[in-house]
Parts: sequence; C-alpha cells; structure tokens
Amino acid sequence: MARVGLTPDRLARAGAELADEIGFDQVSASALARRFGVQVASLYAHVRGAHDLRSRIAQVALDEMADRAAEALAGRAGHDALVALATVYRDYAREHPGRYAASQYRVDPGSPAVDAGRRHTELTRAVLRGYNLDEPAQTDAIRLLGSVFNGYIGLELGGSFAHSSPASDESWPRILDALDSLLRSWTKS
Repeated sequence: MARVGLTPDRLARAGAELADEIGFDQVSASALARRFGVQVASLYAHVRGAHDLRSRIAQVALDEMADRAAEALAGRAGHDALVALATVYRDYAREHPGRYAASQYRVDPGSPAVDAGRRHTELTRAVLRGYNLDEPAQTDAIRLLGSVFNGYIGLELGGSFAHSSPASDESWPRILDALDSLLRSWTKS
C-alpha cells in the first residue's frame, strides 16, 4: 500500500472536512481511516485516540473562525464590530456546520485548542472595549455574547426558526441591535 503522508495536522483537517460532511458527532478514527484507505491503527501513530482527534478538529475550527473574526474586526468598533463578530460566527456555522459543532467541543486544559479559544475571548474583549466595559462586566458580557450567538446559531441550524415568522434573517439584526443597546447601557458594578 502506498504511503499517504499522514500527519496530525492532515488528519485534523481531513477530520474537519468529514465533520462538515457527516456531522462532528459521527467523526471517528475508523471513518477517517476509510477516507485515507488505511487501517485505523495507522492513525494512532499521529493522534492518541478519539478525544485527541476531536480536540485537533476543534482547534482547526477555532483557528479558522478566529482568523476570520480578526480580519472582520479590523478597523471596526462598537455596533459595527459586534455585528462583524456575530456575522463571522453565523456565516461560519452555516458554511461549516460540523466544524462549528467541533468548536464547542470540551478540550483538556493543556490542549492547543485552549489557546485557540483564548483568541476568541481576546477578539470579543476587543469588541467590548468599544463599550467601555471594565471587569467583571467584560467577562459577564463575553459570556452573554457567547450564549446568545451560540444559542441562536444552534437553534437556527437545528431548524427551530424555520416554521415561524418573521424569518430568522430578519430577527438576527434585531437581536444584535438589542445586544448593542444592552452593552451601551451596561451599568458599572
């Protein structure tokens, strides 16, 4: 059998592609081995198991989203930055539902995916600087934004808004406007 050039990075990227095709929860070492035409045991020279593989896929997704967010946020502040960040997450989830699901995967504290997740926190903090929030309000606001973005996107991807009016695309900007108003009026503790 010809060598296929497996590396941890190549497996993670292929796993991310597979997640978009079949769903993150369906990605397994055996499914990935079939994709490369190798035995499952061949993968374990490059990843330590299913959890390691999933953590690496999560890192791919988090890095990709952070790169997009950094580009979208450049030169923006306040409402414009908030909308840009939210739009990056929503668009990414629509384009890459499996990877987006991977971005929610719980990783171990020492995993490189933790650093990728910290980039998202720092990008969100950059948005919040436009609202002049200090700690602990900034951390609370990060948690609020993450909850709203991820909750809305998850419900939307699951079809929860497909059977009611107004259309989800009409509600989204209203929700972001409401978040902007909330952040502008946040009282100091």
